[in-house]
Amino acid sequence: DGVETFIPLRIYTGKYNISSALDLAPLRQVALTSDGNGLSLASDPTGTVNFLDMVNNLQGDSGRGYYIEMSIGTPAQKLNILVDTGSSNFAVAAAAHPFITHYFNTALSSTYQSTGRNVAVRYTQGNWEGELGLDRVSIPKGPNGTIIVNIAAILSSEGFFLPGVNWQGILGLAYPMLARPDSSLEPFFNSVVQQLGIPDIFSLQMCGAGLSASSAADPAGGSLVMGGAEPTLYRGSVWYTPIVEEWYYQVEVLKLEVGDQNLDLDCREYNMDKAIVDSGTTLLRLPVNVFNAVVEAITRSSLIQDFSSGFWDGTKLACWMKGETPWRFFPKLSIYLRATNSSQSFRITILPQLYIQPITDVDGTLDCFRFGVSSSANGLVIGATVMEGFYVVFDRAQRRLGFALSSCAVNGGAALSEIAGPFSAADVAANCSGGAPKEPLLWVISYALMAVCALILIILLLLLVLPCRRRDRSGEITDESSLVRHRIK
Repeated sequence: DGVETFIPLRIYTGKYNISSALDLAPLRQVALTSDGNGLSLASDPTGTVNFLDMVNNLQGDSGRGYYIEMSIGTPAQKLNILVDTGSSNFAVAAAAHPFITHYFNTALSSTYQSTGRNVAVRYTQGNWEGELGLDRVSIPKGPNGTIIVNIAAILSSEGFFLPGVNWQGILGLAYPMLARPDSSLEPFFNSVVQQLGIPDIFSLQMCGAGLSASSAADPAGGSLVMGGAEPTLYRGSVWYTPIVEEWYYQVEVLKLEVGDQNLDLDCREYNMDKAIVDSGTTLLRLPVNVFNAVVEAITRSSLIQDFSSGFWDGTKLACWMKGETPWRFFPKLSIYLRATNSSQSFRITILPQLYIQPITDVDGTLDCFRFGVSSSANGLVIGATVMEGFYVVFDRAQRRLGFALSSCAVNGGAALSEIAGPFSAADVAANCSGGAPKEPLLWVISYALMAVCALILIILLLLLVLPCRRRDRSGEITDESSLVRHRIK
């Protein structure tokens, strides 16, 4: 009962066929009511949005991203747009690129208006540049109506569009603070809420490729519900955690467990320098100390002691003989989040089926798997590896994120995720997200050093120390949290 072999990591990009003719009939009208917690739900036929029409409006998978079809310009041009809660620009290809099949031709849209402003976003890996414009957009399987939104027309890029993806743009659903070139640029969802009058809430169900690999007839996809939550997409209660700061969807992680083992780290380690929920990230990404502790705990508790280090660092796949699944060898992973009642917490748990991920068609005689967790220099990122287990409610109106068991996180009738609570948070610090010093404190330190150190030493400290500790909220995006920055290699 061991690993049969390890092979170098090779990824099959796969192909997806999408329907070129979606139903553009007017949406059925359904009223918004409340579930008692201020969450909008669909109920009777007199309102403005119908969440059932938004069910299954996403295609794709965690490896190449989940995307939604949008109609842009006049006459409408249809493009697939990656759903990314870790950025805030709505950006679409506006010029040909070898890895994409089509792009938004601004010259063919009678309603496109250039603002004359350039925009550039540089990632840790890859970048794009273009111009800012305005145009009309509608979502065939979204809220009813057409809105005028800011669009970044991508004219050149490097390392952004990659082979095998079936999307031609990115829909940043985070807050204005992350928008480029600056926070005065209104993000897409803010425009939707303002112009269509829907509640300032959206919810996301991602049904991962790992779950449907056994069923080719049921390709992976998901749902982006704008305006509230659709009860058929989740089971049980929605558990809420506060949004700590409105830039990314930043949350407060109190504790991690591997199986029944508490990692016993200072809770600030989990939030160094932030902990965010990001649909555009493939993996569960953990700060280096946390990642090392998780790997050590998994190794200690799993039934396989001598595991290749290449499996943990993502450079090798672990392969078993065909038909032998490895999930029984691995423990569950649990993340404790601060509840809206700050003296309590709740726990979201993923089973090994979500983080020991099957890779399609690598070898005819072997089933191969990759490790769905990686280390991060930019904070903890709850990416698709975890999100695929849950229906996640981005309740911006009440500054909270909700987690419920996803109706699609099931394999062979067994749930692949769990939620439990409430637990007492009395044993953790009052503020676990205050790990990194704030900018003013860093400047005070630097001035103090200036008084006692030679000028050359100060310059070295400013160059070598401060950029690592400060949050860069303008200019380059130094964070690796997006799918297009942190891709399977």
